[in-house]
Amino acid sequence: MVLNWGNVMKKYFTLMRIKHYMKNILIFSVIIFSNNLFNTKMLFTNVFNFLAFSFMSSVIYIFNDICDMDKDKLHPIKKKRPLASGEIKKKNAYIFMIILFILSSLLNFIPYLFYDKFSILYSYIILYLYLIMNILYSVKLKDIPIIDIFILVLGFIIRVVYGSVCVGISISNWLYLTVLSVSFFAALGKRRNEYIKNGSKSRNVLKHYNKEYLNKFINTFLTSSIIFYSLWANTMNSIWFLGSILLVIFILMRYSLIIEGNSFGDPVDVLVSDKLLLLSIIVYGVYMGVVLYAI
Repeated sequence: MVLNWGNVMKKYFTLMRIKHYMKNILIFSVIIFSNNLFNTKMLFTNVFNFLAFSFMSSVIYIFNDICDMDKDKLHPIKKKRPLASGEIKKKNAYIFMIILFILSSLLNFIPYLFYDKFSILYSYIILYLYLIMNILYSVKLKDIPIIDIFILVLGFIIRVVYGSVCVGISISNWLYLTVLSVSFFAALGKRRNEYIKNGSKSRNVLKHYNKEYLNKFINTFLTSSIIFYSLWANTMNSIWFLGSILLVIFILMRYSLIIEGNSFGDPVDVLVSDKLLLLSIIVYGVYMGVVLYAI
């Protein structure tokens, strides 16, 4: 029997959830907003950080899929995942998970060889803390209301902190608060849409929530996201930064419109499924690049 290696690789790439690596771009936010994007050592450090964190996140996705195999079979979308559909055996998933863990740990060490400000101890603490936190989430914490949402949000904050610690610089507290608020907005939106679409069939914690409760906090964090970003833009003492507020408001309004429609609310799926939203984010990126590095 001849294996079709293209199909095999495709299944394992799907298992890794590579499209979710988009979230790990937050690691670069520190050097971008501190005007260090073209600092070669910092950039290459964060590139290795991105790869290390991405492989570690794949370890977590695989472990979570192993834990959720039976429930995923009842979900209209998740039942197509490689483990839930039976395309990849559980034993092979465990082996692949260990390989990715080793690669992640090695990649996290490489910047230490050429960048003297790289904090190797703290980088490993943060990387493994993220792993342990999400293992606990997969095993138990995902079934505890509110805590399940906090774990999702902490994942985004840890990405920013990891990127910051590895290059030895920090960013504005207002930007941290913006990331915090946007993360809560996205996580709550995901839970709300899962509740509407599938009830508690695919996630036990959903039986503790209701639409009104989730909507209340979605609106709260949508508002705080705009406020915190506006406060950061105002501290930059430039009309050009204030101009970016309009782009951020448009992005959040467009995102909100999509998750109010026929969507399961997964942030990555929302981003890649709507061309206008993706275009607006690209426009924001180009605009901020010009403002930060050319004006």
